[in-house]
Amino acid sequence: MAVAQDAPLLSVVIPMRNEAPNVLPLVEEIAAALDGVRFEVVCVDDGSSDETAARLAEAMARFPVVALRHATSCGQSAAVISGVLAARAPWIATLDGDGQNDPADIPKLWSRARAEAASGVPLLVAGHRVARKDSGVKRVTSRIANAVRARLLGDATPDTGCGLKLFPRALFLDLPRFDHMHRYLPALVLRQGGRVVSEPVNHRPRIRGKSNYGTLDRLVVSVSDMLGVIWLQRRWKRPVAQRLPPR
Repeated sequence: MAVAQDAPLLSVVIPMRNEAPNVLPLVEEIAAALDGVRFEVVCVDDGSSDETAARLAEAMARFPVVALRHATSCGQSAAVISGVLAARAPWIATLDGDGQNDPADIPKLWSRARAEAASGVPLLVAGHRVARKDSGVKRVTSRIANAVRARLLGDATPDTGCGLKLFPRALFLDLPRFDHMHRYLPALVLRQGGRVVSEPVNHRPRIRGKSNYGTLDRLVVSVSDMLGVIWLQRRWKRPVAQRLPPR
Protein backbone atom coordinates (compact mmCIF):
# COMPACT_ATOMS: atom_id res chain seq x y z
CA MET A 1 0.00 0.00 0.00
CA ALA A 2 1.28 3.49 -0.82
CA VAL A 3 2.54 5.67 2.00
CA ALA A 4 0.54 8.78 2.96
CA GLN A 5 1.38 11.70 0.74
CA ASP A 6 1.65 14.65 3.13
CA ALA A 7 5.21 15.39 2.02
CA PRO A 8 6.30 13.42 -1.06
CA LEU A 9 10.01 12.79 -1.49
CA LEU A 10 9.72 11.89 -5.15
CA SER A 11 7.40 13.19 -7.88
CA VAL A 12 6.95 11.07 -11.00
CA VAL A 13 6.03 13.34 -13.91
CA ILE A 14 4.33 11.77 -16.92
CA PRO A 15 3.32 13.66 -20.08
CA MET A 16 0.36 11.98 -21.76
CA ARG A 17 -1.46 12.49 -25.04
CA ASN A 18 -4.15 10.01 -26.03
CA GLU A 19 -2.80 7.35 -23.66
CA ALA A 20 -6.09 6.28 -22.03
CA PRO A 21 -5.34 2.52 -22.10
CA ASN A 22 -1.97 3.08 -20.42
CA VAL A 23 -3.01 5.33 -17.53
CA LEU A 24 -4.10 2.82 -14.91
CA PRO A 25 -1.58 0.04 -15.73
CA LEU A 26 1.28 2.54 -15.62
CA VAL A 27 0.21 4.17 -12.36
CA GLU A 28 -0.27 0.74 -10.79
CA GLU A 29 3.28 -0.22 -11.78
CA ILE A 30 4.68 3.01 -10.34
CA ALA A 31 2.87 2.42 -7.04
CA ALA A 32 4.30 -1.10 -6.86
CA ALA A 33 7.83 0.07 -7.70
CA LEU A 34 7.71 2.82 -5.05
CA ASP A 35 6.01 0.83 -2.31
CA GLY A 36 7.06 2.29 1.06
CA VAL A 37 8.17 5.61 -0.49
CA ARG A 38 6.39 8.95 -0.06
CA PHE A 39 5.69 9.73 -3.68
CA GLU A 40 3.22 11.39 -6.00
CA VAL A 41 2.47 10.90 -9.67
CA VAL A 42 1.90 14.08 -11.68
CA CYS A 43 0.18 13.27 -14.96
CA VAL A 44 -0.23 15.98 -17.58
CA ASP A 45 -2.90 15.35 -20.20
CA ASP A 46 -1.59 17.28 -23.19
CA GLY A 47 -4.89 18.03 -24.94
CA SER A 48 -5.95 14.40 -25.44
CA SER A 49 -8.99 13.62 -27.58
CA ASP A 50 -9.58 10.15 -26.10
CA GLU A 51 -10.56 9.00 -22.59
CA THR A 52 -7.26 9.93 -20.94
CA ALA A 53 -8.95 12.47 -18.63
CA ALA A 54 -11.53 9.90 -17.47
CA ARG A 55 -8.85 7.30 -16.74
CA LEU A 56 -6.84 9.90 -14.81
CA ALA A 57 -9.92 10.60 -12.66
CA GLU A 58 -10.06 6.89 -11.83
CA ALA A 59 -6.34 6.86 -10.99
CA MET A 60 -6.74 9.86 -8.69
CA ALA A 61 -9.38 7.96 -6.70
CA ARG A 62 -7.00 5.07 -6.06
CA PHE A 63 -3.46 6.47 -5.97
CA PRO A 64 -1.56 9.65 -5.02
CA VAL A 65 -2.05 11.16 -8.47
CA VAL A 66 -2.17 14.83 -9.41
CA ALA A 67 -3.74 15.37 -12.84
CA LEU A 68 -3.35 18.44 -15.03
CA ARG A 69 -4.78 19.08 -18.48
CA HIS A 70 -3.68 21.33 -21.30
CA ALA A 71 -6.73 22.67 -23.12
CA THR A 72 -4.88 22.13 -26.41
CA SER A 73 -1.80 20.09 -27.13
CA CYS A 74 1.36 22.09 -26.44
CA GLY A 75 3.90 19.29 -26.87
CA GLN A 76 5.80 16.91 -24.64
CA SER A 77 8.23 19.47 -23.25
CA ALA A 78 5.41 21.80 -22.23
CA ALA A 79 3.72 18.88 -20.46
CA VAL A 80 6.92 18.03 -18.58
CA ILE A 81 7.34 21.68 -17.57
CA SER A 82 3.76 21.90 -16.31
CA GLY A 83 4.26 18.69 -14.34
CA VAL A 84 7.52 19.77 -12.70
CA LEU A 85 6.02 23.14 -11.76
CA ALA A 86 3.10 21.36 -10.09
CA ALA A 87 5.28 18.76 -8.36
CA ARG A 88 5.88 19.06 -4.61
CA ALA A 89 8.86 16.76 -4.11
CA PRO A 90 12.55 17.79 -4.25
CA TRP A 91 13.31 14.91 -6.66
CA ILE A 92 11.69 14.40 -10.06
CA ALA A 93 11.49 11.26 -12.17
CA THR A 94 10.11 11.53 -15.69
CA LEU A 95 8.91 8.75 -17.93
CA ASP A 96 6.85 8.47 -21.08
CA GLY A 97 3.14 7.72 -20.93
CA ASP A 98 3.25 4.89 -23.47
CA GLY A 99 4.32 2.21 -20.99
CA GLN A 100 7.62 1.47 -22.72
CA ASN A 101 9.72 2.80 -19.81
CA ASP A 102 9.77 0.39 -16.87
CA PRO A 103 8.80 2.01 -13.53
CA ALA A 104 10.78 -0.72 -11.75
CA ASP A 105 13.93 1.17 -12.83
CA ILE A 106 13.00 4.36 -10.94
CA PRO A 107 14.41 3.26 -7.54
CA LYS A 108 17.77 2.44 -9.15
CA LEU A 109 18.07 5.88 -10.74
CA TRP A 110 16.92 7.60 -7.56
CA SER A 111 19.39 5.66 -5.43
CA ARG A 112 22.29 6.72 -7.63
CA ALA A 113 21.14 10.34 -7.70
CA ARG A 114 20.94 10.52 -3.90
CA ALA A 115 24.26 8.72 -3.46
CA GLU A 116 26.06 11.27 -5.62
CA ALA A 117 24.22 14.31 -4.30
CA ALA A 118 26.83 14.71 -1.56
CA SER A 119 29.30 16.04 -4.16
CA GLY A 120 27.27 19.24 -4.22
CA VAL A 121 27.14 19.26 -8.04
CA PRO A 122 23.60 19.00 -9.51
CA LEU A 123 23.14 15.63 -11.15
CA LEU A 124 20.91 14.26 -13.90
CA VAL A 125 20.62 10.48 -14.10
CA ALA A 126 19.52 9.50 -17.60
CA GLY A 127 18.16 6.11 -18.56
CA HIS A 128 19.98 4.21 -21.30
CA ARG A 129 17.79 1.80 -23.29
CA VAL A 130 20.44 -0.80 -24.05
CA ALA A 131 18.00 -3.20 -25.74
CA ARG A 132 15.35 -1.07 -27.41
CA LYS A 133 11.99 -2.56 -28.38
CA ASP A 134 11.16 -0.13 -31.18
CA SER A 135 10.90 -0.61 -34.93
CA GLY A 136 14.09 -0.97 -36.96
CA VAL A 137 13.60 2.43 -38.58
CA LYS A 138 13.18 4.14 -35.22
CA ARG A 139 16.27 2.45 -33.78
CA VAL A 140 18.44 3.42 -36.76
CA THR A 141 17.28 7.04 -36.86
CA SER A 142 17.75 7.38 -33.09
CA ARG A 143 21.26 5.93 -33.31
CA ILE A 144 22.19 8.44 -36.01
CA ALA A 145 20.57 11.33 -34.14
CA ASN A 146 22.34 10.39 -30.90
CA ALA A 147 25.72 10.26 -32.65
CA VAL A 148 25.25 13.64 -34.35
CA ARG A 149 23.92 15.25 -31.19
CA ALA A 150 26.75 13.88 -29.03
CA ARG A 151 29.33 15.15 -31.52
CA LEU A 152 27.86 18.65 -31.76
CA LEU A 153 26.69 19.17 -28.18
CA GLY A 154 29.14 17.02 -26.22
CA ASP A 155 26.36 15.96 -23.85
CA ALA A 156 28.06 12.73 -22.72
CA THR A 157 24.81 10.76 -23.02
CA PRO A 158 24.34 7.66 -25.21
CA ASP A 159 20.53 7.82 -25.17
CA THR A 160 19.19 11.30 -24.53
CA GLY A 161 15.82 10.32 -26.03
CA CYS A 162 14.98 7.95 -23.19
CA GLY A 163 12.01 9.40 -21.29
CA LEU A 164 13.18 7.91 -17.99
CA LYS A 165 15.31 10.49 -16.19
CA LEU A 166 15.79 11.57 -12.58
CA PHE A 167 16.98 14.92 -11.29
CA PRO A 168 16.50 17.53 -8.56
CA ARG A 169 13.46 19.72 -9.17
CA ALA A 170 15.53 22.84 -8.43
CA LEU A 171 17.98 21.92 -11.19
CA PHE A 172 15.23 21.65 -13.80
CA LEU A 173 13.69 24.97 -12.78
CA ASP A 174 17.03 26.68 -13.46
CA LEU A 175 17.18 25.46 -17.07
CA PRO A 176 16.05 27.50 -20.09
CA ARG A 177 12.64 26.36 -21.30
CA PHE A 178 11.59 25.90 -24.90
CA ASP A 179 9.68 23.50 -27.11
CA HIS A 180 11.40 20.08 -27.38
CA MET A 181 13.76 20.87 -24.49
CA HIS A 182 13.09 17.40 -23.03
CA ARG A 183 15.32 15.95 -25.77
CA TYR A 184 18.25 18.12 -24.72
CA LEU A 185 18.15 17.92 -20.92
CA PRO A 186 21.69 16.45 -20.63
CA ALA A 187 23.23 19.27 -22.68
CA LEU A 188 21.23 21.88 -20.75
CA VAL A 189 22.29 20.41 -17.40
CA LEU A 190 25.95 20.47 -18.43
CA ARG A 191 25.53 24.09 -19.57
CA GLN A 192 24.22 24.84 -16.09
CA GLY A 193 27.32 23.37 -14.45
CA GLY A 194 25.75 20.04 -13.49
CA ARG A 195 26.78 16.45 -14.14
CA VAL A 196 25.13 13.80 -16.28
CA VAL A 197 25.41 10.05 -15.76
CA SER A 198 23.61 7.20 -17.52
CA GLU A 199 22.11 4.02 -16.11
CA PRO A 200 21.05 0.99 -18.19
CA VAL A 201 17.26 0.58 -18.03
CA ASN A 202 14.68 -1.82 -19.34
CA HIS A 203 12.72 -0.94 -22.47
CA ARG A 204 9.46 -2.58 -23.44
CA PRO A 205 7.41 -2.78 -26.63
CA ARG A 206 4.29 -0.65 -26.80
CA ILE A 207 1.32 -2.95 -26.24
CA ARG A 208 -1.49 -0.39 -25.89
CA GLY A 209 -2.31 2.67 -27.99
CA LYS A 210 -0.16 4.14 -30.74
CA SER A 211 2.72 6.60 -30.97
CA ASN A 212 1.81 10.29 -31.10
CA TYR A 213 5.17 11.39 -32.49
CA GLY A 214 6.40 10.36 -35.93
CA THR A 215 10.02 9.78 -36.90
CA LEU A 216 9.86 12.41 -39.65
CA ASP A 217 8.39 14.95 -37.21
CA ARG A 218 11.35 14.52 -34.89
CA LEU A 219 13.88 14.80 -37.71
CA VAL A 220 12.32 17.99 -39.08
CA VAL A 221 12.50 19.87 -35.78
CA SER A 222 15.78 18.38 -34.51
CA VAL A 223 18.05 20.49 -36.73
CA SER A 224 16.68 23.85 -35.60
CA ASP A 225 16.50 22.64 -31.99
CA MET A 226 20.12 21.54 -32.02
CA LEU A 227 21.25 24.84 -33.50
CA GLY A 228 19.33 26.62 -30.76
CA VAL A 229 21.00 24.56 -28.02
CA ILE A 230 24.43 25.22 -29.56
CA TRP A 231 23.62 28.93 -29.47
CA LEU A 232 22.62 28.64 -25.80
CA GLN A 233 25.87 26.87 -24.99
CA ARG A 234 28.01 29.51 -26.67
CA ARG A 235 26.11 32.48 -25.27
CA TRP A 236 26.44 31.56 -21.61
CA LYS A 237 29.39 31.75 -19.25
CA ARG A 238 28.92 30.28 -15.80
CA PRO A 239 29.99 32.93 -13.29
CA VAL A 240 32.00 31.91 -10.25
CA ALA A 241 30.95 34.37 -7.56
CA GLN A 242 32.95 34.82 -4.39
CA ARG A 243 31.61 36.54 -1.32
CA LEU A 244 33.75 39.48 -0.24
CA PRO A 245 34.81 39.51 3.41
CA PRO A 246 33.18 42.18 5.60
CA ARG A 247 35.25 45.29 6.26
